Amino acid sequence: MAFCPNCGNQVDGRFCAKCGTAVSAEAAGGAASSSAAPAGVPATVQAVGLTDNVASALCYALGFITGILFLVLEPYSRNRKIRFHAFQSIFLNVAWIILWFCWFFLSTMMSTMLMFLSPLFGLAWFILWLFMMFKTYQDQKVVLPVIGPIADKQAMA
Repeated sequence: MAFCPNCGNQVDGRFCAKCGTAVSAEAAGGAASSSAAPAGVPATVQAVGLTDNVASALCYALGFITGILFLVLEPYSRNRKIRFHAFQSIFLNVAWIILWFCWFFLSTMMSTMLMFLSPLFGLAWFILWLFMMFKTYQDQKVVLPVIGPIADKQAMA
């Protein structure tokens, strides 16, 4: 099996189905190239072999930390879908941190009633986090209202 020199995807034929890059005739038909790693893709990344939906779901796993990791790691940093989920994860977690600080400030200044609602606020965040990972793993693109379009623009850049 041949591999695309641009994105590292397995290729059956002369062109990569994922990115459209032309693959040389020797790589497309030769059995000798099937055991070698594609050009520009480290052997460790090829051995892991994360699919797009798994890598996209893992962008949400540890918040902005895994989002940043998938923006840096090759070949995932070149995949537009994974980049979108990485940016959306980063923006979602930054928004969560800002909202949490605002909620904490308001609950200490206003009344104790807001403090009793804090667990519900945390539960809503946890459900949203699980929902995003589950839908992304199912290969469904969920674009969040405010940060989704911003993440989409960043993924295209």
